Amino acid sequence: MTTLANLFARLGPPWVLVSCIAAALLLSVLCVRPAFAAAACQRTPQDGVGTVAWFYGAPVPVEQLSRFDTVVVEADSGFDPRAAAATRDGQTSHCTNWYAYVSVGEVSKDRDYFAAMPRKWRLGRNAAWSSAVIDQSAPGWPQFFVEHVIAPLWVRGYRGFFLDTLDSWQLIAKTDAARARQQAGLINTIRALKARYPDAQLILNRGFEILPEIHGDVAAVAFESLYGSWDQAAQRYGAVPADDRTWLIAQARTIREQYRLPVISIDYCAPDDAPCRREIVEQICAAGVEPYVTDGALRTVGVGSDAACGARPDDAQGARH
Repeated sequence: MTTLANLFARLGPPWVLVSCIAAALLLSVLCVRPAFAAAACQRTPQDGVGTVAWFYGAPVPVEQLSRFDTVVVEADSGFDPRAAAATRDGQTSHCTNWYAYVSVGEVSKDRDYFAAMPRKWRLGRNAAWSSAVIDQSAPGWPQFFVEHVIAPLWVRGYRGFFLDTLDSWQLIAKTDAARARQQAGLINTIRALKARYPDAQLILNRGFEILPEIHGDVAAVAFESLYGSWDQAAQRYGAVPADDRTWLIAQARTIREQYRLPVISIDYCAPDDAPCRREIVEQICAAGVEPYVTDGALRTVGVGSDAACGARPDDAQGARH
């Protein structure tokens, strides 16, 4: 018999049982450690969204994107936010929150829930993106949105959502009464999401008209093209007209000062035009807005703010009341 076996023989059966239980407990801790790591690697609402990136390609380059505090990805890419959180926690103390892209105002045929959506809810078309515009005032739409769009993403581990196409109702609402109905429906939809998942963190793409009602449910507001634009229909990059930029800067100022929310501008340059990206990042920072500059398809890792941009005295990151 080995030395260990002789020891157990002298100690008797109770000690053998205790040793086995201790070994089993140690093994269980080692096995579940990645799950604990993933849970621990989460930015809290008090942390703010920090630096934000968008990436809609596949596969998701976790290592490159993990230098950002928050990253929005296309959930249909098959990306697993829990696995990414566990992997990063084992390598660095920096935590990245992974948000899922969610289209609220439009739906395309390739979405899993398209077939389950009543046809009468699709009231118009966005030809540039080959998608249907959803009637936000339709009875049952908020519940459908939560059950068929958000709930599956929550099960997969997403705790943050980037809500896009929040102004698509403008394509179908042509009267004041119709616009009011669409805005009210949109507010109800977002409130239904927060009622079901109070801990969900939300970044809006625009949605300026409804912010007075739902700003308390929002972590940040983004918009596109402060300096560099992408024309999906024409498939080309361009410069933003000065009047449009002035209007957006005024919106950003209101959001920061009145609602104390971070504001991010997503701008576009050709993927091989590094000077364009650097110049636009500097311009957006100078305008008092957090930048992210990428390609028109959001399939390359873009450029965000540097330390100088993040140190602005009027920065609203994490300064919510």
